[in-house]
Amino acid sequence: MAKSALLTIMERAARKAGRGLTRDFGEVERLQVSTKGPSDFVSDADRRSEERIHDVLQEARPTWGFLGEEGGEIKGKDKQHRWIVDPLDGTTNFLHGIPLFAVSIGLERDGEMVAGLVYNPITDEMFTAEKGKGAFLNDKRLRVAARRKLADCVINNGMPHLGRGDHALFLRQAATMMRKVAGMRRMGAASLDLCWVAAGRMDGFWEDGLAPWDMAAGLLVVREAGGMTRDTHGGTDIFNTGSVVAGNDLIVGQMLKVLAEARAAQAKMTNAKKSASAAG
Repeated sequence: MAKSALLTIMERAARKAGRGLTRDFGEVERLQVSTKGPSDFVSDADRRSEERIHDVLQEARPTWGFLGEEGGEIKGKDKQHRWIVDPLDGTTNFLHGIPLFAVSIGLERDGEMVAGLVYNPITDEMFTAEKGKGAFLNDKRLRVAARRKLADCVINNGMPHLGRGDHALFLRQAATMMRKVAGMRRMGAASLDLCWVAAGRMDGFWEDGLAPWDMAAGLLVVREAGGMTRDTHGGTDIFNTGSVVAGNDLIVGQMLKVLAEARAAQAKMTNAKKSASAAG
């Protein structure tokens, strides 16, 4: 695949960050025996990765804006273009020596994603997409899986954890979904989750509580692989709701129905508890 000048810049930034993360990943594994723990080290790994990415992108496109997980937003003179970057998506995996994490770089033009790159430096898998030009894994063209029934599908999800998310709702969603699918998985890095849907490794994915940098690049990769993306209520305002459902159009439609069923059941239970409490 002949790379555009834009993707060449993005790849250069991702590989530079990836080399640093690969070195840091080895250090984290050794730090697991430390009583102090590697939390400060991991924060430094995130920060250094973002600095490396920013330096490359800034040199190539000095007037464009930049939104990063670590440093926040830097306004650019060019108001049309903004990079959206997660320098280390899957920090918990990284911290535990699990080789499923990624550098994610997306480009937004006039509020629309037009280029995306997700790179796992441990596996050397580079997922890329440009609007209207398709999605690729290294040089291989990607297409979402073509399965038509949830019963045949393996569905990926993002699971809330300590201090994050609506645990009761997720448990209801998972219980409702697992009765209808062939299998469920939790990988731990939303950017890769989306790209694995684009590659047909997973048939669908849903998660709540995401930030734009978690999914900006992956959303475009899915769309350019022929997939559909919606928020968990079926809308298209994914960044503002912080939720996503991805897959082919038939599977997304079926997943949305399951999530709506779970939401209604959870609301009914919550209302019943409130009524019982008020009566008591």
